[in-house]
Amino acid sequence: MSQWIGWLRRIGTEPTAMISVLASEGSAPRGAGTRMLVTAHGQEGTVGGGQLEYRAIDQARAILELPRGTWRVQDYPLGPLLGQCCGGRVRVLVEHLDPAALAWLHDAEPGRMLASTFAEDRIERAIFERETATRQSARGDRPAPGTRIVEPVGERPRPVYLFGAGHVGQAIARHMTGLPLQLAWFDTRPEQGAIDGVTVVEAETVADCLNDAPDDAAVAILTHDHPLDYHLVLAALSRPPLAFVGLIGSATKIARFRSRLIADGVGEGALARLTAPIGLPGVRGKEPDVIAISVIAQLLMLRGS
Repeated sequence: MSQWIGWLRRIGTEPTAMISVLASEGSAPRGAGTRMLVTAHGQEGTVGGGQLEYRAIDQARAILELPRGTWRVQDYPLGPLLGQCCGGRVRVLVEHLDPAALAWLHDAEPGRMLASTFAEDRIERAIFERETATRQSARGDRPAPGTRIVEPVGERPRPVYLFGAGHVGQAIARHMTGLPLQLAWFDTRPEQGAIDGVTVVEAETVADCLNDAPDDAAVAILTHDHPLDYHLVLAALSRPPLAFVGLIGSATKIARFRSRLIADGVGEGALARLTAPIGLPGVRGKEPDVIAISVIAQLLMLRGS
């Protein structure tokens, strides 16, 4: 996730500390790369809650009393000392951010690499298109001046091509906020263009939106019109495989679609890539928000693929 990049771009002049999880092992609440920002009276994000987070926030507010650029590395065993029974271990970096040293943010985009070099009185950062990530340990020597850590800026969000801006489509878009999913949202009805984020496309050309979809894209088809749904499903299954093609509908609708797809020359291999009905099996309920959360959970399960 790269949400913390957005937080940094908005910090302004208020003194701010950043807590970064450098490494974790065992049963730990959050992994390396997790970050949160802390000011004298507020915070953004979380490194896992509980005593670990309370201690880290105390460290962050203490470091705000020191000059900008000051940093400290702290190890936390998640055992009786912190009143946590996780049994893991976390190493965190706490630093007093210097707004004058954030020029690297202009180039910070998911998919790029962030190099952090520890100096005596600051941490110098730079963005690279290609670098080899360095694995950190939650034990052993802590980072010291001269240490260089390379990590991805953030997870590349999965493109989600959402067709349909009805009640379910709107619920899906609403619940995607803050998740590693990048929305491309289409509808053929002019009035739906008033909804923020919706692109209105002619019915005759809406399937062309899939031409440039990357192979890791997920497609969710839930328009107001069954013939339009079929047109989109046929287009999605007739191109090189996508990460996910999901269709909303009843058992009767889906059975009819499968028969038509076979008649239109869609092979068994392509047909097997169709997820219908869309959403996680076992999640019951037809309320738009229930369906939306089920669909989003299904998309998040693709992260390991």
